[in-house]
Amino acid sequence: MAWNEPGGNSNNQDPWGGRRGGGDQKGPPDLDEAFRKLQDSLNGLFGGKKRGGGDSSSGGKGGGYGLFAIILGLLFAVWLYNAVYIVDAQEQAVILRFGEYHSTVGDGLNLYFPPIDRKYQENVTAERTYSTTSQMLTEDENIVEVPLTVQYKISNLKDYVLNVDQPEVSLKHATDSALRHVAGSTTMDQVITQGREQMSEEVRERLQSFLDTYGTGISVTQVNIQRATAPAEVKDAFDDVIRAREDEQREKNQAETYANGVVPEARGQAQRLLEDANGYREEVISRARGEADRFSKLVAEYRRAPEVTRERLYLETMQEVLSSTSKVLVTGKDGQSNLLYLPLDKMIENRSGSSSNSSGITAPAASDSASRSNSGADIRDPRTRETR
Repeated sequence: MAWNEPGGNSNNQDPWGGRRGGGDQKGPPDLDEAFRKLQDSLNGLFGGKKRGGGDSSSGGKGGGYGLFAIILGLLFAVWLYNAVYIVDAQEQAVILRFGEYHSTVGDGLNLYFPPIDRKYQENVTAERTYSTTSQMLTEDENIVEVPLTVQYKISNLKDYVLNVDQPEVSLKHATDSALRHVAGSTTMDQVITQGREQMSEEVRERLQSFLDTYGTGISVTQVNIQRATAPAEVKDAFDDVIRAREDEQREKNQAETYANGVVPEARGQAQRLLEDANGYREEVISRARGEADRFSKLVAEYRRAPEVTRERLYLETMQEVLSSTSKVLVTGKDGQSNLLYLPLDKMIENRSGSSSNSSGITAPAASDSASRSNSGADIRDPRTRETR
């Protein structure tokens, strides 16, 4: 029942122990009094005596012991909370006792003793990443900007904690050193194009060698070199060089394509000329052999019938000679009288057709001059005949 309800508080007291209306205490009690009451209660719990009219000295001594015990209990609880720790399956912990290595703790619930002991707990299975971008000078004295990413993990937590003060800083310096060494022995074309994979492997091996020498306890799993570019200050000139090299390569490809088309064609023409020459040679040899064989047979026939053979050879020769000329020679039966027949109509046609001759002498005129110089032959009108 509330103290101020009607009829509920017959003593007419307030909640602080005073009487309403005319008591000695007109407000809340003193804080010292409240603290003394709390102390008396705690002393009763821990076996002390209450403060009062008895032996005040023994009661104060018991209250001091109780408070000290409470403080010790609280400190022990805080220490126990900090001393007990859990190590996950992916982690390890290194314990230092008085600043000296004591043990490496695996997964599970463990206990150490601070401040005597110090604990360093790290994840030793997860891969960590370090990225950087640096300007490098290549072997052919070109400046390139190389972005690089290093993936690593802790292989030995004891070395990671004790041997190096700041392992990540050591990793950064070792990465820069390894990258500069590899890039300084590589040309710009290899850094930019197909040589990046080989560079990544060389940087990883050299970086791991540096870290093992330092004893950092870090294992490098992979090094990735992204696309290298020229610095912004020389990017325009760098792009011009790249375009010039691409144009050079394109011209070479076009020249090779043209050579691949022309060379086989020239070889085909050369082979055709060789075949034509071989055919002509065979033709000439065969014709010469035929002529020789014909002449041999003709000699045999001449020996058998000289007169007939001589007459036949004469007629064949005259037919061959006069078949290409416009003059016709008619001989008599006795072989002594002859007549030269000149077809004037054909000669006039030939003369009109050959008026553009550069020598200025037409073919009929030349034939006419040749006929005049013929000894033993008189030129007559075609309609007249003369017999010697």
